[in-house]
Amino acid sequence: MFGHDREQLRRFFQTSWSRRLAGEPLQPLEQLVAQVIEQHPEYHAYLTDQDQLQRDFTPEHGQTNPWLHMGMHISLGEQLGADRPAGIRDLYTRITARFGDHHAAEHAMMECLGVALWEAQRAQRMPDEQAYLECLKKLL
Repeated sequence: MFGHDREQLRRFFQTSWSRRLAGEPLQPLEQLVAQVIEQHPEYHAYLTDQDQLQRDFTPEHGQTNPWLHMGMHISLGEQLGADRPAGIRDLYTRITARFGDHHAAEHAMMECLGVALWEAQRAQRMPDEQAYLECLKKLL
């Protein structure tokens, strides 16, 4: 979305949310961000606290990174909108039917996305779309 500038990305989340709360018109990406934020009331405090822009969240301390978590929801939303990798939209529909809830389905799918991204980063290559789709199919 914004390259590698963590603070800029987090500010975009904050701005999108404050614009939503103010009833201002939103661009499509801002709408997607605001929808994801709306689904995560447990993270709303991070969006109003400027000190959270620089905070690190480490799994070693049992912390979930709210920015990463919401960002993965947004990545899924963009994938579904473009149906890329090809077939993900159909898989999403089927996974959602299995889980009975789109939010729970996205959380399951995010596990596969996380693995695909981690493996790509570790191997210093683009994510393997076929392996990602295979992981998603195992959720059915």
